[in-house]
Amino acid sequence: MSNRDASEEKRTYTVSEVAKILDIGKSSAYNLVKCNAFRTIRIGKTIRIPKASFDEWLVSLEKQKGE
Repeated sequence: MSNRDASEEKRTYTVSEVAKILDIGKSSAYNLVKCNAFRTIRIGKTIRIPKASFDEWLVSLEKQKGE
């Protein structure tokens, strides 16, 4: 575990982190942001993806695949 303890669990992802999690390129991750696949938060020019929103989207894809 990193220097963070469990109570400081990450609540948002960067686009780069989403790309790494999904094993896709950064431009593909930006395309997901552009098509509103999940909620995003913009802070200035920075884009953050709420973990809960990303997780819900990913679970919905897994459910679709299982149908």
